[in-house]
Amino acid sequence: MIPSQSLYAAGIPAVADVIAKAMKAANIAENDGYAKTDILAFVHCLAHNKDLPQGTEDLQKRFLEVSAWLDSHPALHRAFVARQTPAPWKCWGNLVLEDLAVAQMQNASELPVAVGGALMPDAHAGYGLPIGGVLAVRHAVIPYAVGVDIACRMRMTVLDIPFEDFEKEQRTFIEALETETRFGVGAQFELWRLRQHQVMEEDWSISPVTNKLKGRAAVQLGTSGCGNHFVEFGELHLSENAVEPGFTLPAGKYLALLSHSGSRGTGEAVAQHYSKLAMSLHPNMPDKLRHLAWLDLDSEAGQEYWAAMELMGKYASANHELIHTSILKHLGAKALAMAENHHNFAWKERVGDEELVIHRKGATPAHEGKLGLIPGSMGTPGFLVRGKGNLASYNSCSHGAGRAMSRKAAYQKLTHEQWESFLRERRVKLISGSLDESPMAYKDIESVISGQLDLVDVLARFLPRLVKMAPEKDVKPFWMKKKGKKS
Repeated sequence: MIPSQSLYAAGIPAVADVIAKAMKAANIAENDGYAKTDILAFVHCLAHNKDLPQGTEDLQKRFLEVSAWLDSHPALHRAFVARQTPAPWKCWGNLVLEDLAVAQMQNASELPVAVGGALMPDAHAGYGLPIGGVLAVRHAVIPYAVGVDIACRMRMTVLDIPFEDFEKEQRTFIEALETETRFGVGAQFELWRLRQHQVMEEDWSISPVTNKLKGRAAVQLGTSGCGNHFVEFGELHLSENAVEPGFTLPAGKYLALLSHSGSRGTGEAVAQHYSKLAMSLHPNMPDKLRHLAWLDLDSEAGQEYWAAMELMGKYASANHELIHTSILKHLGAKALAMAENHHNFAWKERVGDEELVIHRKGATPAHEGKLGLIPGSMGTPGFLVRGKGNLASYNSCSHGAGRAMSRKAAYQKLTHEQWESFLRERRVKLISGSLDESPMAYKDIESVISGQLDLVDVLARFLPRLVKMAPEKDVKPFWMKKKGKKS
């Protein structure tokens, strides 16, 4: 049997219906005695619009439906043509950004659909668009410019519990985090404690991925993944009275709950499926741009992805809502104020006289008057900010401190002793976490904030005090794995 991956590698686009037709034709031909190598060689020529090998008339008949579909999509065979002049983009911040992140932003500006962009002060390299990259395009959406963790999100709730009570009874708050959160790949609650939310009443049949993975999404409701995702209590300092929509508080010190996570395994599956599909529909893009393949918004695939992305946004929001409401209920606390925002998302926004699609991959919306959250790390401050609506940044700001070293480098250069000492000096208790998320692996958040004061106003400062992340035993870095050995 010839698998779908072999046909995809031969050039058949990752469109379910087309792959299915190609698999059927290929496997019938193989059963009739054709060699697998000959079939795949034929498919490669067919998919790449090359002269078909002699003596393949019978195969041509078997692949008529596939051939007709390929012929109806001339863009598959069209040469890639970059913009004559790269789209303009601007870099923020006073930190030196890694060369690869800058190169990735420059590459993105060459896309024919690109209009402009911005690079935030927390930027570092990613797939396709750098983390901290903002890209405006026309009539298209780029799955990898949204990111793998679609709709990764921040949420802050200010509690009615005095901060002094938190310091006296910290064991109670540890119990709340341990009981009401779950972290790690595939994390879910016990069956008798699974969370419920109306987001599961949405139409999950909008894409084959969400339709297939609705069950997985249901059991992962109210949980977090691994990586830089966290739930933490901290000390919120308001130097002035805050009078904002949903966030009106007098100046003072408060206990706040802050969380960071996204759309879990379902969101990643959506990203991977449509990224692969986009790349297969643009086979002639140069290697440096391969992960920036786009889907036209008026195409079936583009509409499917957009609907799935929007659903993942609602799902990520539901996860945070459940985490916060469950913890507050456990503590018998009430919310005094709340702020939240997405990153890793695409928005349709008016820019001048036209509607553009604004991708913010690891960047936070910062429209005029819009509240946003910019966390530091498990041991450094986070900030509640208000956007200034700077059009040069496409109304965006950073989404965090940004990595100063890769996860691999963190394990190679840092020690657990350094990590523990850093947290101890700053009065931070870590319930669980991993070395590659230690504060020393991140940029200086103070410099990141000072480098974007034309994008946001700082309203409050958050100091983490009790932090929970994925335990290190559950983190299995690929660079530490060896075949036949435990990592």
